[in-house]
Amino acid sequence: MSVTLHVCMTCKAGLPVEEGLPLPGAQLHAALAAAGAPEGVRIVPVECLSACTQGCSVALSAPGRWSYVYGRMTLADVSDILAGAAAYARAPDGLVPWRERPVIFRKQSLARIPPMELAHD
Repeated sequence: MSVTLHVCMTCKAGLPVEEGLPLPGAQLHAALAAAGAPEGVRIVPVECLSACTQGCSVALSAPGRWSYVYGRMTLADVSDILAGAAAYARAPDGLVPWRERPVIFRKQSLARIPPMELAHD
């Protein structure tokens, strides 16, 4: 089962960006792609994650797992984002134990979304 790390390409990180310059979200995507995805993870650019006031944002998802949206990501966070994606890929249900999450994933989570297949009683 493949895990997807979605990276918002249109994020401006809450800053004005000069015409013709790359957007912070596009820069983050390029840095993540250059660093290389962990095993079982694919990095996918997306147009918008609707977290525009939260800086650059990324999301992790996989079929049958909880999904997460994280904000306030920067180029300095690339290694932590990839470490968090690797931990998520190892968690069968997407629930990574608190202490195994990078600090940015503990403190900068914007949303946790249940799997669509979650059984309801």
